Amino acid sequence: MKRIISLAATLALAAVTAPSHAQSVERTLSNGLKVVVIPDHRAPTVAHMVWYRAGSIDEVNGRTGVAHVLEHMMFKGTKTIAPGEFSARVAALGGRENAFTSRDYTGYFQQVQKSKLADVMKLEADRMNNLVLAKEEFAKEIQVVMEERRWRTEDQAQSLVYEQLMASAFTTSPYRRPIIGWMDDLAAMTVDDARDWYQTWYTPSNAVLVVAGDVDPAEVMKLAEEGYGQIKPHALPARKPQVEPQQRGRRTVAVKAPADNPYVAMGFHVPKLVKVSEDVEPYALELLAAALDADENGRLTRNIVRGSRIANQAGAGYDMTSRGPSLFILDGTPAAGHTTAEVEAALRAEIARIAADGLTDEEIGRIKTQYVAARIYKRDSIFAQGMEAAQLEMLGFSYDDADRILERVRSVTSAQVQAVAKKYFGDDTLTVATLLPQPVGVPRKHGPVTSH
Repeated sequence: MKRIISLAATLALAAVTAPSHAQSVERTLSNGLKVVVIPDHRAPTVAHMVWYRAGSIDEVNGRTGVAHVLEHMMFKGTKTIAPGEFSARVAALGGRENAFTSRDYTGYFQQVQKSKLADVMKLEADRMNNLVLAKEEFAKEIQVVMEERRWRTEDQAQSLVYEQLMASAFTTSPYRRPIIGWMDDLAAMTVDDARDWYQTWYTPSNAVLVVAGDVDPAEVMKLAEEGYGQIKPHALPARKPQVEPQQRGRRTVAVKAPADNPYVAMGFHVPKLVKVSEDVEPYALELLAAALDADENGRLTRNIVRGSRIANQAGAGYDMTSRGPSLFILDGTPAAGHTTAEVEAALRAEIARIAADGLTDEEIGRIKTQYVAARIYKRDSIFAQGMEAAQLEMLGFSYDDADRILERVRSVTSAQVQAVAKKYFGDDTLTVATLLPQPVGVPRKHGPVTSH
């Protein structure tokens, strides 16, 4: 299963006090491009990123997967650069680059020595405005994307379960559709679909430029104005609300797929973060997820995997920041002699215990320390600083909110965690997807798969 990973899922064991992040310098160019510069002079390197507020949440039925397809096509040439030359030029500069598509946004990045910043800024600005979408290149790349879907989803039983969980948990939200798209939509997609997506969403006013590293903010702003600032913006279409209606009862879905073991995943509708300084429940849900699955001492591993041995694996995930609605996900694989129904019951019993008793002072203190430590240690990475800033901007927040969010997490009480455990984990908001393993046959041979 392609797990929803909570912000607390990779916490480190340490006791720290949260220092402020590096002071950012921000400016919005006349064409609407938001520029965020994060100086960090510890190493002579720089992370350069352009993210667009356009992901699968913005797609429509019949053209699912087009955001990801366009991401691939962004490496297929501009009016002055041949297909594949973008990556070759970054490599020649001694840098690395890649891109990714999510439900909420699409991001492009390069990491280079600081003297090469102007070169990658020129390259990225060029494809923001001058992308060439050739029919013959599209015909080849759509086959790569279709093979990627086969490899990552259709041949992965847990990925199929996750896909069906999302499709069943949501009825109107675009989150019900897979980021990579449905196979029939990919098969029917044309280069004109990709071109329309590019012409609709790829404009400076729908993007954020983040530069983090050993840079002079004034020089970065000058380069941004010279490159990106010359691109004329166009109007964006109105984004209409797509509010998910209230779920009114338990939903279940069974997935038959070749697999060695059964598996179950459960999704509960929960709130997301909207107001950093006012909301309480999203922060409490973050710590609930951490209490269940922060590390080897999380309750799920301690009580279900090592304790009762009902499951070989058990997990919890929640992401409080998103453009669309949030799910709190529990999942697990039964141990030999046990069933998915037993795993489901055991997972829910752990939530019920917290709803009844809350967390101990020692437990919530340890979780908070781990949470803050992970976020602070992450700031040792220039790349991670850039990613944090870009993600917050895409989701309607700012880089300045990063420290505020940490402080809000540190203020959560056991009673608040207990309150969300009581409130959001009944049957009325629950969707359960269960894998029914089928005999595993001979693996199907695939063609080559490339990142872009």
